[in-house]
Amino acid sequence: MAKYLLLKHYRGAPAAVNNVPMDRWTPEEISAHVQYMRDFADRLEKSGEYVGGEALAPEGTWVRYDGEGRPPVTDGPFAETKDLIAGWMVIDVDSYERAVELAGELSAAPGAGGEPIHEWLELRPFLAPQPTIDECHG
Repeated sequence: MAKYLLLKHYRGAPAAVNNVPMDRWTPEEISAHVQYMRDFADRLEKSGEYVGGEALAPEGTWVRYDGEGRPPVTDGPFAETKDLIAGWMVIDVDSYERAVELAGELSAAPGAGGEPIHEWLELRPFLAPQPTIDECHG
């Protein structure tokens, strides 16, 4: 099994086919989208492929260590940043091909007019530990 992170972007990804911003959707369109996401996660939970996921608020703050005995430095919010993450989901699947298949399904979530968004999702594998010399040569 391999873990992958699926990232939904507010902005910064290539334009979706049904490219109507969520703030212009009706309450019914938003409800249908959220229900699709829940149903998708429920199905993957039953198959053992769902690890976790959450929607994220558009605001955020950068935080940095500022030295021993000093409080962290903060800066922000950065709502103008092009790489705002709208949400994430972690899946644990048997292959890269399965991860791509599931990302494609998630991209079909309904948006404006109840039509699939065809949004671009970022698919990133978790960094796997490298085998040690002992593991390679048994």
